[in-house]
Amino acid sequence: MKKLYVGNLPFQMTEAELRALFEPFGTVERVKVILDYETKRSKGYGFVTMAADGAVKAQAEIKEIGGRTIKIMDAVK
Repeated sequence: MKKLYVGNLPFQMTEAELRALFEPFGTVERVKVILDYETKRSKGYGFVTMAADGAVKAQAEIKEIGGRTIKIMDAVK
């Protein structure tokens, strides 16, 4: 499994939508969109944990979500 940081997400994106975006590339184990503690609004980034081979494919192919250019990179452990 590989954990990915996904940045510059649309603020209205849900965890279910993020999971659906990554599932075509492989088995997704966990998805987390980071929320602001006070406002409960997305901070615009999250994490996806998925099969390593699928993570590589997703990094190569997913470039834009909801009109926003996103950044996908390995999360620091």
